[in-house]
Amino acid sequence: MTIRILPAVGDIDSARAVTTLLSRLADAEPAPPVPDTTALLDTLARLAAESLDELPEVVLVHERIGPVPALDVIRDLVLRFPAVGVVLITADSSTGVLTAAMDSGARGIVALPLGHEALAERVQAAAAWSTGMRRHLGSGVPEVYAGPGGTVVTVTGAKGGVGATVAAVQLSLAASASGRSVALLDLDLQSGDVASYLDVQFRRSIGDLAGISDITPRVLQDAVYTHDSGLALLLAPAEGERGEEITDRVARQVLGALRSRYDIVVVDCGAQLNAANAAAVELADRALLVVTPDVIAVRAAKRMVRMWDRLQIRKAEETLTVVNRFGRGTEIQPSLVERVTGTKVARSTVPAAFKELQSVVDAGRMQDLDARSTVKQALWALAGELGLVAPQEPAGGRRRKASADRGALALRRRGGDRGAVTLEFAGMFPLLLVVMTILWQCVLYGYSYSLAGNAADEAARAATAANALTPGAYDGACHQAGSEHLPGAWDAAAIDCAAGGQVMKATVTVQVPLFFPGFDAGWTVEGEAGAALEGDD
Repeated sequence: MTIRILPAVGDIDSARAVTTLLSRLADAEPAPPVPDTTALLDTLARLAAESLDELPEVVLVHERIGPVPALDVIRDLVLRFPAVGVVLITADSSTGVLTAAMDSGARGIVALPLGHEALAERVQAAAAWSTGMRRHLGSGVPEVYAGPGGTVVTVTGAKGGVGATVAAVQLSLAASASGRSVALLDLDLQSGDVASYLDVQFRRSIGDLAGISDITPRVLQDAVYTHDSGLALLLAPAEGERGEEITDRVARQVLGALRSRYDIVVVDCGAQLNAANAAAVELADRALLVVTPDVIAVRAAKRMVRMWDRLQIRKAEETLTVVNRFGRGTEIQPSLVERVTGTKVARSTVPAAFKELQSVVDAGRMQDLDARSTVKQALWALAGELGLVAPQEPAGGRRRKASADRGALALRRRGGDRGAVTLEFAGMFPLLLVVMTILWQCVLYGYSYSLAGNAADEAARAATAANALTPGAYDGACHQAGSEHLPGAWDAAAIDCAAGGQVMKATVTVQVPLFFPGFDAGWTVEGEAGAALEGDD
């Protein structure tokens, strides 16, 4: 069987020595060494995302690896990738170091300077253990390969006052409402406000776990407060100076313990970088950076992202930025935030609606925020975008039923709307009919007047021409010309021509139809016209 080995050695000379010895091992397939803990975790996470079978059987961790201490990174590897056998390379092979390595989850240690036989023995033993563990776990791998327990999500503010704690609390409430077990850890060690937002008075905090090397479920249970909403709260110390007791080692142990017991662990990291929240951001499956759409906050977010990258805590492309207090008229758009910070920006933006929050913030009852609140809706949508909300029934039955119920409700609403519109139209129809009738009668009146005027004009011209040929004999021509220019429904018109001085005057009187041509009601209009008489000078 080929044994795939991934060495994690920071020193170039040590890496060269380890690679040389590994190349001499039978059936060994060593990978190129990774220089630090960040690269090690990134490499294993990438391989695990493809398949459990892609992970190496053995990982060698040199004692001088950085920036995370070797024992801490071994503990994290065992939690996140339980099918990998980890071996510690150390110059101190004393019983104390061996015990510490075994407590961290290592399958053995190899003493420096490295020897071929000792290295081969430890590698083969770790590979045999890894093979058995994989056989036990099977060939599948979860979508988010985060070890036993759940997913860690950190929420960090680009600067103070951008709303990181509100976001952390609402994301936790959203995940809990979907049926998942959720722990909310307040790692804003000097000024944590989770207790204030949720109206909690509890004397225990993460500070009580600082001096405990082995955090058992019983010890963790004593430090965690179970909130009425169902959240498990591990609060920041009430005395800010105790925050110095929370080192990166403590943070890693606490996160490992929470992760092993809860589906979702949400961490409020505040806006100040320290060893504890740096460790949390590094270990997180999802790292959120909350920013408001103003120049100061965006610059602060850029500084935070660059600092994480310099300290090898987290890469910019692995960070998700959440734009809070966003409005339609805001000049700084999410796309600009994405370009400036180099991070991905969440699709869900949180609107600027502090009035919705003010009452629950003042009362310390964030869990009572109205479901109609646009802020709550946006943050719960963000929880769905992050995959924190569990489907109620994976088989689809309950979802289909809920969808059918919503569809039926929508149909009833649409049916009610149509009924209301129909009733309103029925009440308005008589008035509309009267208005349209009046308008139509006005059209008929105007058309009749136009016809009378045109007929009078033609009659006057014809009478003038007839009178020029035979003086006084123009009545017939007058009546004939006027009648020819009237439609059949108006042919009962009275047409009269008379000479007055040098002008031939024609008068046409027609009946105005009532609603329909041919149906007269006794209304008449009169059209008059005149034409100059022709005569000899």
